[in-house]
Amino acid sequence: MAESMPVRCPACRREHLYAAPSYPCVCGAPVSPPLDPRGTPTTVTHRAWDDGWITLRCGACTRENQWPYPELGCTCGAVLRIAVAETSSGAAAEGAASAGAEAVPERDASVETGPAPERNASAETGPAPERDASTETGLAPQRDASAGAGRDGRRRAFQPIAIRTARDAVTVAALYLRWLGYQDIRRADQRPPSGIGLAARGLLAQVDPTVRPASERDVECLWLTAMTESSRCVYFSLAGYADPARHRADSLGIPLFVLDLTGTPQPVNTLADELDATGAQA
Repeated sequence: MAESMPVRCPACRREHLYAAPSYPCVCGAPVSPPLDPRGTPTTVTHRAWDDGWITLRCGACTRENQWPYPELGCTCGAVLRIAVAETSSGAAAEGAASAGAEAVPERDASVETGPAPERNASAETGPAPERDASTETGLAPQRDASAGAGRDGRRRAFQPIAIRTARDAVTVAALYLRWLGYQDIRRADQRPPSGIGLAARGLLAQVDPTVRPASERDVECLWLTAMTESSRCVYFSLAGYADPARHRADSLGIPLFVLDLTGTPQPVNTLADELDATGAQA
């Protein structure tokens, strides 16, 4: 099980019990960041892309990969960055500091497939030097806006991408949203308490690549953020949803999808079935 420890918010002094998130390595073993019980959490006041990632080594196969830095949203509104102990690779606090925002997708792709940086994006868009630097996927939304439509106006079958890393899960969610007809996919301005936020025109999406089922609080936080932006919302989870989360999503009108490892989003509730069938124009 992932380790947990008490965390005190430096802003309001509330104490929380924080459990380190687990992520699925390509070998199938869970990977969790090693928490530092003697460290002090810091309040995130300015978010930079490079600071949001941490290099972790899988204890089973020794592969290294980039994962989201552990953070916790306090009830007072503060976002806390949890202290992490030195990892065996010596890169616990470095995240992705050696690369700029536009290079982030290529760096993760090369971990799995070698030096070919366009692995995830080339099948859909081909190389694009001017790719949107604000999205985790590196895909060019302007060229994919009609990717889901064939010449007869009908949507082609969705082309999945096998999910082997957290970045793959985000890529699949972005491709699926474009297949539904949403345009201008980008990284959301506000980072959710867990997972990765994606935004499109009139839509806010949350992608949770952890091996923990999404909770009722996760669903409610997404809905509240979407309400402030007057947007619809949708949730993608790799590990599914707790029963209270599913019931709450139904009452709030949130489509829920599970990302299977083949890279195909599977509808969980009726709202997701309707979105899958009708697309973004519904």
